[in-house]
Amino acid sequence: MAGISVGRWVAGGIAAGLIVWLLEGAAGLLYLDDMEAALLRLGLVTDSNTTMRALTVATSLIVGFALVFFYAAARPRFGPGPGTAVIVAVCLWVSGYLLSLIGYYIIGIYPTSLLVTWGIARLLEMIMASLVGGWVYREAAAA
Repeated sequence: MAGISVGRWVAGGIAAGLIVWLLEGAAGLLYLDDMEAALLRLGLVTDSNTTMRALTVATSLIVGFALVFFYAAARPRFGPGPGTAVIVAVCLWVSGYLLSLIGYYIIGIYPTSLLVTWGIARLLEMIMASLVGGWVYREAAAA
């Protein structure tokens, strides 16, 4: 049984992370004003600075690497291809983002409509990033 190809994992993780970062930036246009308004009501402010921007890149890359790692690990069980990439994306979204959104809902930081929009956007980002990362990861053609 072959292990995970580190080179393809890194390449796929970077590609997936880039997709997450770009799509999250675009999706932020849908809810950034509502998010900032909710935080202001609590006396909190967001400050876009160099550190914050670097952290958005770093977290996007972490998500990308995780997606492709679990895609590569799931391939032997579910087979290569988009179906496995979607399964991985949904599982990671449920175990990470959905649970966070439920936590935000429980403590009442953000309005429900914002959380729903945020959740849908993040699910679509995860699926698209997993599809791209899985495509980049694909195994080399058999000789």
